[in-house]
This record gives sequence, structure tokens and C-alpha cells, in this order.
Amino acid sequence: MPMRCLPVGERYYDITVGTGPKAVKGSRVAVHYVAKWKGITFMTSRQGLGVGGGTPYGFDIGNSERGNVLKGLDLGVEGMKAGGQRLIIVPPELAYGKKGVQEIPPNATIELDVELLSVKQNSFG
Repeated sequence: MPMRCLPVGERYYDITVGTGPKAVKGSRVAVHYVAKWKGITFMTSRQGLGVGGGTPYGFDIGNSERGNVLKGLDLGVEGMKAGGQRLIIVPPELAYGKKGVQEIPPNATIELDVELLSVKQNSFG
């Protein structure tokens, strides 16, 4: 399957297409992710690195403006089906921007390897 491009400049490749419910705006999702910069893992939900190491990360699709989820992760997961795995190439403006964060420099493109574990439709979505 070829790399696909979103209008915002983000690219993704579906490693595995899920068979469960589809993540749409307003859905509550749980994911496992590995975030890399230049091939080096800097954050992951699969181990003790990063927030809640080893625990799936949950967020509401379409709420990245609130600042609780990386915009590139939010946009990249939308449209996935539960059980799927996707490699997302996130441009700086959808990642850490001009400021960077910790070991990630300004204007860095990052990669997210995301597994969508579950999708629940929120009544307010």
C-alpha cells in the first residue's frame, strides 16, 4: 500500500488495516505509539519511557486544539479502524513546531508508529 498524504502535509502508511470501529471526530480512542526522531525513539506508550509508560494513551479525536494531544497524532489516527497500525510522518507544524521540546530540536519532522487499540463513540461528539 502506498504512502498517503493528508491536505495538511502529513503522510501516512497503513501497516495493518484494522477491522474494528472507525475513529471519527469525537471518538474516544486508545492507542499504543512509538515516537521517533531520526530513527531514535524518544517517547513510547509501550515501555517506561514517556507519559504513562506501558499504558495505552487515550484521547478524543478532534480535540488537539486543547493541547492534550499532538495535532499530528490526532489527525493521523482519524480514519483508522481499531486493530490497525499506521506509520505517520508528522511535519514540524503538526509536531513540536519552531520551539521543539526536550531533545527534539525546532522544526523537526517526527515519525509515529501507532496501533489503534479501541474506538468508542462519545455522546457529545
